[in-house]
Amino acid sequence: MTLINFRTVATSVMLTFLLGISSFAQDRARIEEETMRHFQAILRLDTSNPPGNERLVVDYLRGVLEREGIETKTFALDPQRPNLVARLRGSGRKRPVLIMAHTDVVKVDPSKWTHPPFAATREGGYVYGRGTVDDKDNVVAGLMIMLELKRQKIPLDRDVIFLAEAGEEASTKWGIQYMVDNHWAEIDAEYCFAEGGSVTRTDGKIRFASVQTSEKIPYRVTLTARGPAGHGSVPLRTNAVVHLANAVARVAAWQTPLRLNQTTKAYFERLATISTPAEAQRYLGLTDPAQAPAIQEYLAVNEPRHHSMLRTSISPNIFNGGYQVNVIPSEAKAILDVRALADEKIERLLDEIRGVINDPVVTVTMDEQNTRPAAPPSRIDSEAFRILEAVATRHYNTVTLPTMSTGATDMAYLRAKGVNSYGVGPLIDSEDGPRGFGAHSDQERILEESLHKFVRFHWDVVVELSRAK
Repeated sequence: MTLINFRTVATSVMLTFLLGISSFAQDRARIEEETMRHFQAILRLDTSNPPGNERLVVDYLRGVLEREGIETKTFALDPQRPNLVARLRGSGRKRPVLIMAHTDVVKVDPSKWTHPPFAATREGGYVYGRGTVDDKDNVVAGLMIMLELKRQKIPLDRDVIFLAEAGEEASTKWGIQYMVDNHWAEIDAEYCFAEGGSVTRTDGKIRFASVQTSEKIPYRVTLTARGPAGHGSVPLRTNAVVHLANAVARVAAWQTPLRLNQTTKAYFERLATISTPAEAQRYLGLTDPAQAPAIQEYLAVNEPRHHSMLRTSISPNIFNGGYQVNVIPSEAKAILDVRALADEKIERLLDEIRGVINDPVVTVTMDEQNTRPAAPPSRIDSEAFRILEAVATRHYNTVTLPTMSTGATDMAYLRAKGVNSYGVGPLIDSEDGPRGFGAHSDQERILEESLHKFVRFHWDVVVELSRAK
């Protein structure tokens, strides 16, 4: 076992930190002005997906980077949907670090927005617009890191790569899947930082920093019930809608087994240290077979996100059956949103669902789809994660929680290739989402100070991990 001198490590981290941020801190006003200028510029480019049109942002980024003499390349399955790769060369003593962000955003209904969704309006200390927190905040952070590393001539032990990718919101085939399958050498790295984390503040008090180290894998499962059609005036025991409804009810009442992995075990243990005694008892009691059933039921009702982090989840979200009130249909379908743990054996899960339904007239199939690959969690004992923790403590004075996302990000493709990948993000007020100001909302926004602090945080992480020691 290797013994670590934590005082020596801490001193080294602090010295590198001070050297790395000196010019960054001295030029803070200039950097913040430039950050906001680039941020507003790319927010005003409509890259709603579909159709994407990510070329708009890629052309802007390439122009800024190339004016600074930074090496850039573009790769595209569709010319209107390119991916940009920028690289700063290091000594090669260590493997590269990848900064990744996606340039597309989800679609909008402009009639529901107070501020125009692509105006990048500044008001009351916020910037409003589609993509402010998903994911053009990460795009501008990656851009500013590359610019300042180049300008300050910081010596690097690693190449630093910036990937501005297409297609994350609707189809990965244009972006990360295309890059991994066709241009892997351009983005191959030891570590990656991308979206998926945040710093959570509640009632004005910072609670914790979350770093996404794992994520669930989405699958679309269809239940199909079939039976003879007939006249609605003569009810049939073979009614496909009734069989489907019973099948959905059985699946919804069923619960897959609780399984903690390295990420979720550490998450609940660390969360317990900043929680009330009652909350801490619940989080720590999850590993106790005697307490776990009651705790799980409490979480399902009161903390559904935490309940979903315990297991592979199944949510029946679409139900289609019938087309006329007086006609018994011959077929009815329901679609299940399955979010599987990374090590879930999906064919075995489908067999378990069939057993739960226990009805020969209901078939269970997994739709052919462009889903993300499964991969084990990124390590939380790595150099990168230790630096993330140290920098989060400096900037936010809070604990760092490794987190398994119940959603999905493009880091899944990188983890499947062996890249330890970490989701990071800016400070977010927990009240913003319920009030309609969160990602994918009709009033998406970010605090200006939160954006600038995130850029500084991200800078410190990359510099500490990459600069020549």
